Amino acid sequence: MSKKLIDFYELTMAQVDLSNGFENQWQCFDLYFRNDRREGVEQKGYSISAGLSEIIDYIQNISFSEEELDYLKNNTDLSGKFLKYLRTFKFTGDIYAIPDGTPIFPGEPILTVWAPAPQAKIIETDILNRFNHACSIATKAKRIVDAAHGRSVMEFGARRAQGDTAAINGAKYAYIAGCIGTSCYGTGLSYNVPLLGTMAHSLVTQFPTEYEAFLAYAKEFPDNSVLLVDTYDTLQSGIPNAIRVAKEYLEPMGKRLKGVRLDSGDLAYLSKEARKMLDREGLNDCKIIASNSLDEYTIENMLLKGEAMIDSFGVGENLITSKASPVFGGVYKLVATSNSEDGRVRPKIKVSDDPAKTTVPGRKRLYRFYDKDSGFALGDLVALADEEIPIDNYKLVDHTDPSKYKDLSNYVLRELQVPIFEKGKLVYTVPSIEESREYCRKEFETLYPEIKRFLNPHVYYVDLSVKLAKLKNYMSVKQREKNGKREAI
Repeated sequence: MSKKLIDFYELTMAQVDLSNGFENQWQCFDLYFRNDRREGVEQKGYSISAGLSEIIDYIQNISFSEEELDYLKNNTDLSGKFLKYLRTFKFTGDIYAIPDGTPIFPGEPILTVWAPAPQAKIIETDILNRFNHACSIATKAKRIVDAAHGRSVMEFGARRAQGDTAAINGAKYAYIAGCIGTSCYGTGLSYNVPLLGTMAHSLVTQFPTEYEAFLAYAKEFPDNSVLLVDTYDTLQSGIPNAIRVAKEYLEPMGKRLKGVRLDSGDLAYLSKEARKMLDREGLNDCKIIASNSLDEYTIENMLLKGEAMIDSFGVGENLITSKASPVFGGVYKLVATSNSEDGRVRPKIKVSDDPAKTTVPGRKRLYRFYDKDSGFALGDLVALADEEIPIDNYKLVDHTDPSKYKDLSNYVLRELQVPIFEKGKLVYTVPSIEESREYCRKEFETLYPEIKRFLNPHVYYVDLSVKLAKLKNYMSVKQREKNGKREAI
């Protein structure tokens, strides 16, 4: 049975297209996310683009089996003509997108589809699902990794994820965003992400004593012994027993205790006390790992205010579910059409009383300005596809607040979207997971520190070109007049 996601109304709309001669009308849809402050701090500042490799796989393989067609025939009122159309369905359009791992901001076209009308509609839900999930996890993971200030972060969240696919793919995007590995076997198997893990409390409690449990583990994994020390009493029992195993078993055979893990209590305090105890015994190289419902705020607070002596973090539920803001909010909106008769591109707009929901019309390109000297990103520009952008100076305006602007010079201009599909053919070389991880690291370094703040980050300018802004305003007024709303915009 197919695992594709399609909302039924996409099929009914596609049938309307087929019945009204729109089968060969090409339509342009932009996928972007809105700046909805009500959804919490996760929507402020930067986000990380992700999900493209899954979208590519979906587009390459989308089709309708006879089993699916029989189901639709027997359970819906879709027409025989439309079901015949679905029998040979495949994607024949163009897709442009920002590569995975790129910092992105509200209102920017992250992915653009240019395809025959029925095709462009039918793929909407699936690509939104993949994009929204991947971006929410990659963004959360990057925030957590950033909060760790160079200390390693491990993804430990599979058991709290919303299903197996969310766990496996979520851990993949956590790795791309900077986590050093995952406890999820499925992610390691599918994507060759490093597998990491220690032990659970159940292993400790099943042995007669804590020491015997630690010793049994060390015997099986003498080169990678990380012991969970909080089952009974971290400082009175766990750390002393870990030291005993190190001294009585590991060191006589030329091995070292690799680490201890704290999973409860005051992690900052316990880490400092544990560090003293380990160092007194010459175990200065033994790492202290912390877990227990961590997120970027608790990690940053422990390190900066608690002065915690923690070398690595294991983060689970708050990462794999992007707990503070689990809904990323990507949308997919029609912005232009073109008829086969004349080939002329006609911009389209959706007007709303909520300014954030009024769409930006027309086929567009997205550019990023970089300072030539520092390499930092200065801001982004959304322009119509046929515009020429000056390469020597530009006035960049925050389109949400025109009183804020920067006069730019000495910059490098880069177009962010790249071709993915052309006439249904994949033209993009999908990078390896290691290449995407390194790309994400380098791209993140181009953001000013003020943009990366978790609370009240500095505004990153996303501007509409003058020509595009005028088109949006003109079409907004005309559409309101056409539909009986004559007030000025």
